Amino acid sequence: MKPYSSPNILTRRSFLSRAAYTGVAASAAAHTIRDLRLISTAMAAQGPVSGYKALVCLFMAGGNDANNMVIPTDTSTFERYTAIRGNMAIPLSSLLRLRTGSSGGSPEYQDSDGHTLALHPAMTKLQTLFGEDKLAIVKNVGTLVRPTTRAQYLANSRFYRPPQLFSHSDQVTQWQTSVPDQPPVTGWGGRVADIINSVANPNGNISMSVSLNGANTLQIGNVVSQYHVSTAGAVTLSGDLMTGTGARARVMRDILGLGHSNLQRTAYAKVVEGAIATGELLNTAIVDTTNDNFWTTAFPTSTLGQQMKMIARLIQARGATKFNMNRQIFYCQIGGFDTHAGQVQFTPSFDATLGTQRNLLNDVSECMFAFQKAMEQLGVANDVTTFTASDFARTFISNSQGTDHAWGSHHFVMGGAVNGGETYGSMPTFALSGPDDTASNGGWIPTTAVDQHAATLANWFGVDSSEMPNIFPNLSRFNSSNLGFMKPA
Repeated sequence: MKPYSSPNILTRRSFLSRAAYTGVAASAAAHTIRDLRLISTAMAAQGPVSGYKALVCLFMAGGNDANNMVIPTDTSTFERYTAIRGNMAIPLSSLLRLRTGSSGGSPEYQDSDGHTLALHPAMTKLQTLFGEDKLAIVKNVGTLVRPTTRAQYLANSRFYRPPQLFSHSDQVTQWQTSVPDQPPVTGWGGRVADIINSVANPNGNISMSVSLNGANTLQIGNVVSQYHVSTAGAVTLSGDLMTGTGARARVMRDILGLGHSNLQRTAYAKVVEGAIATGELLNTAIVDTTNDNFWTTAFPTSTLGQQMKMIARLIQARGATKFNMNRQIFYCQIGGFDTHAGQVQFTPSFDATLGTQRNLLNDVSECMFAFQKAMEQLGVANDVTTFTASDFARTFISNSQGTDHAWGSHHFVMGGAVNGGETYGSMPTFALSGPDDTASNGGWIPTTAVDQHAATLANWFGVDSSEMPNIFPNLSRFNSSNLGFMKPA
């Protein structure tokens, strides 16, 4: 079996394809050339990395209403929450109070601004992980171009506003590239992989970037290609397609150019042959975890649960005798968060603790908990960090049946290397048309940039601080490049 090998150059075809995908081919082309130069320089400068580490992105597609995921419970702030959220507000008695320890009798957690906080009632498992110091909350994160005030935002200047701010596709792209004011070419995870792969995984047998949810922007790189795996493993060709005498085999060989002198067809054949070999290697390497009984904590049977279980299986096979990987980046996704309607239950009776968001957040909580327990079982709890992301948050006010597109959002970071049991960043001021509102509906202006959030993860992952500008070109615009939610490497 041949080991996985990603292309070392950006071909003309893939170059033009990526440029066309952005819709601004000429500008994207210039940025691609710039990226290649920066990455080439950074690869040469990046020092060696040791040990194993993995980053796992859990993307909540559609724009999660974080206002009902992390809720301040101190009296004055909760009163504003209840008054403004109206029929979206969850009763105080139903909320899961955050405490400084796993015991129910432990003191309530209080952040640096004096807020006590709670989670949505469906997230009991994440409440437990917070109490065990394995979960941190990063507050009001978003796709900032630079630090922005309400007055600057209302001036409607592109100097401060990301383009197409409330568009799903644009905000997903901007979250996953971390460069909202530039045409998207690569994702920040792809740039991390481009820089660190050669020194971390010189003899790796699969790609450093693995997606359990198809193609995504986060993992697009110029050197390392993302590898797509299903919840059942690698999708491989079946049957005797390469050496058989049947019609399918003859057509397959003709497509691949086997036995022909055409260089392009021969090169394509080698790529397909390598993909087949990688798929077979992967499926063989994960066979030890085929039985669900392997895991001491069962994974949910949901789509997200099965994605995260496959990531755990791939991490189990990380060692020298299988994948031989020291650094890996994984991507999984759960959809359905575009809750313009049905966010809470309205029939047969109104209940703000039930509805679409309740089901989604319960799934996220249960899946993250099972994954963390799997990492502890594998002995890599301190080496694997899971973080959430989403298009954007949702408006603080209700549209009667749900909420609409907004901006700044709260997110979780989970793992043994996380400075857990703590929150980072600032809650918005819950005042319509107030200092943190984009307009008059509670579409909070972020106080923490995606750049800062992602750079903190990249620093823990082993990227040299000197290389951060090559991955996060806007990072210097913000007052801190490390938010402190990760323990020193």
